Amino acid sequence: MAVSVHHSFSFSKRTTLRMGGNALAEVVLTHADDFEQLPDILNSLGGEPFVIGRGSNLLAKDGELPLIIINPAIVTEPVCVEESDEEVLVHVGAGYRLPRFLHWCAANGYEGLEGLAGVPGTVGGAVAMNAGSYGCEVADCLASVEVFTKNTGTAVFEKTDVVLQYRHFSIPAVNEQPVILNSTFRLRKSDPLKIKSVIDDNLKRKKETQPVSARSAGCVFKNPAQGVSAGKMLDKCGFKGKIHGGVAFSTMHANFLTNIDNGSSEQAFELLQMAQQTVLNEFGYSLQLEVKVIG
Repeated sequence: MAVSVHHSFSFSKRTTLRMGGNALAEVVLTHADDFEQLPDILNSLGGEPFVIGRGSNLLAKDGELPLIIINPAIVTEPVCVEESDEEVLVHVGAGYRLPRFLHWCAANGYEGLEGLAGVPGTVGGAVAMNAGSYGCEVADCLASVEVFTKNTGTAVFEKTDVVLQYRHFSIPAVNEQPVILNSTFRLRKSDPLKIKSVIDDNLKRKKETQPVSARSAGCVFKNPAQGVSAGKMLDKCGFKGKIHGGVAFSTMHANFLTNIDNGSSEQAFELLQMAQQTVLNEFGYSLQLEVKVIG
């Protein structure tokens, strides 16, 4: 077992937006057995626990935040645990990088998640927000998830036990934020070259239409309804490329908030509120944040 505690954590260094204040400490856990120590560690440190993976869908507030960051860096290699003529069940650790997992699936001819190509972060982070892209989302293939909570310890929940909605994951039986340890996916057998081709096409399309190399947290607003694009409404309202201090909506995609010049979270929230109010006035839709706010 290897639990490490770091008594400083900067959101401006550890999130893809590169902005935000500091947490009290970070607890890094690399093995499922480490979580037995977590309740005592949290009690000794104080502060509210908050789970973070690669920090790719987060917007942290400025200043000192009374939080203890939990980093479930469990990088259990993907493994096929059950197989039929047409399907496989694949088990993988929460800390395993999502792009690497998709590459592994393609190499082995396991189809179902290739729509997530280009989504950064970890497998656990993708499950925690029910990540989706190009008509595909985690909910399509998730079979079960192993989680840890202070009250229940380690437990496995089947897909039927969890709530998977648009950019939402929760477990009704758990009254606290669960820490995802491992996930199991049900995938279809297919031609590896076909899967790789779809992944390559999706990556190419993203590079052409999204600021994949920018300091960003991905799409910042949820689409408010089926077939209604938050990005298109923001574009029509003149927010594509709009700058406020050191932050801006991308010139490539209006629903991507970017940090262009050491922007602050205060500036980010001001720009987001301007966008929300304008879209509400023009289209009657109240845009909800897809990015997770911390603090």
